[in-house]
Amino acid sequence: MHNLAVNLERSAALFPTKAALRMGDEEVSFALFDKLASNVAENLKRLGLTAGDKVALSCPNVSYFPIVYYGILKAGCVVVPLNVLFKGREIAYHLNDSEAKAYFCFEGNDELPIGQFGRQGFEQSQQCQYFVSLSHQCDEGEYAIEDWFTEENVPFESVALSSNDTAVILYTSGTTGQPKGAELSHSNMHSNAMSSQYLMRLEYSDTTMATLPLFHSFGQTVMMNASILTGSTLVLVPRFEPQFVIEQIIQHKISVFAGVPTMYIALLRAGEQSPEQSELVKHSLRLGVSGGASMPVEVIRQFERRFELPVLEGYGLSETAPVATFNHIDGDRLPGSVGQPLCGHVIKIIDAKGDTLSAGELGEVCIKSPSVMKGYYRRPEATQDSIRDGWFLTGDIGRIDEHGNLFIVDRVKDMIIRGGYNIYPREVEEVLMCHPDVEMVAVVGEPDERLGEEVNAHVVLHRDSHCNSEALISWCREQLADYKYPRRIFIRQSLPMTATGKILKRELHALDAEETADGQL
Repeated sequence: MHNLAVNLERSAALFPTKAALRMGDEEVSFALFDKLASNVAENLKRLGLTAGDKVALSCPNVSYFPIVYYGILKAGCVVVPLNVLFKGREIAYHLNDSEAKAYFCFEGNDELPIGQFGRQGFEQSQQCQYFVSLSHQCDEGEYAIEDWFTEENVPFESVALSSNDTAVILYTSGTTGQPKGAELSHSNMHSNAMSSQYLMRLEYSDTTMATLPLFHSFGQTVMMNASILTGSTLVLVPRFEPQFVIEQIIQHKISVFAGVPTMYIALLRAGEQSPEQSELVKHSLRLGVSGGASMPVEVIRQFERRFELPVLEGYGLSETAPVATFNHIDGDRLPGSVGQPLCGHVIKIIDAKGDTLSAGELGEVCIKSPSVMKGYYRRPEATQDSIRDGWFLTGDIGRIDEHGNLFIVDRVKDMIIRGGYNIYPREVEEVLMCHPDVEMVAVVGEPDERLGEEVNAHVVLHRDSHCNSEALISWCREQLADYKYPRRIFIRQSLPMTATGKILKRELHALDAEETADGQL
């Protein structure tokens, strides 16, 4: 029996009255969670869906998401979580590409009309048959989730599946063409949830927080699935606002926080504005977990100093369910390292020819593990290009030291080649982040007729800072080789980000093409 939903049934049996989910003052016990998920599964069965059928889900971090997610799994169906920022055309693409037969969609609001875009996508889809509104009301021909929740069904036992049966299809961001669906099995997802539980030392008494979107692999596995497996309480935050998150940490006594680097930067700045609240946060949080992008070393140092807790970096991708390496609470943490491979995981570094490199040498990171996806859904050629002899080629550049610590340098596609020299944006970003006036930075390469590419930096300054581009360029020039330092620096009010808090460097490329730099040396 390898259905991931069994973890919910187990926690509901062990801790029926304990709070499984919280959002604001609302609370859902494990027993009610399991009952509502069973109602979802029963109704999917009535609609004629069977094991292996794909079911899409558009929903922010509210209680509907985990309930519907586990209801789909209980029925033996495959969850296809969608980004809540998708518009109608994008939703139609994902419904068609995944061959979804049913679609659960949150209504949203005027600011984010998820339901409006969801219906547009549903109408444009070719074979999706059922639209379920995550609200009290629905249009003609649709279903309302609240009608399902009020039914008094007999308990629904999770459909028995094999370990290699697909649990989830997670779509990649599509930075190199159309998004591809990473097909992850119940075994992939379960093993990664267990590893996350162990590495974070999650216990029944912990309260975790879902600030990361649950449609993303990081929030889904590390927070939601690991918490449900453990029987800990999960506090849902629909939208990341640093001051609100700090208040929630204090109110709910959050013990474990997970986020991407931009969230840590925002919390750090919010904490500086309120020393009293920072003191209360210290008495609640015991652990911070970072992933999704490389965390600047200076940010880790400042965060740990302000809130007096360890921040552990991990590394992984949607294709690895997602965690592949992690720093250990009890081990020595090297600045800039994303830790060591998880149990059962093997990491190697290869060159452009595919040969394995020695310790300390830079190359592409490859992973072999129980969490590596089955492949890209209906993309055999893309799967063959990405998985070779059981090794998943990540597209990330990194190195491994003699003790097995992994250091991620950059994405292969983000590397800048200036006049024949390789430049890794993260190195330049680390230097800029050490400047006392810099809050956030992203470095990109732009076409240059003479050198091939030129180094550009986009910087957000601290509030009330009066630093300028020329001063920042001089700062970099003092600390970097002449071929590395940025010749152009743009001062920005903010940087474009995805719904998961990652900086959208491809949008910065477009801005560079349109604007003249604030400073140039």
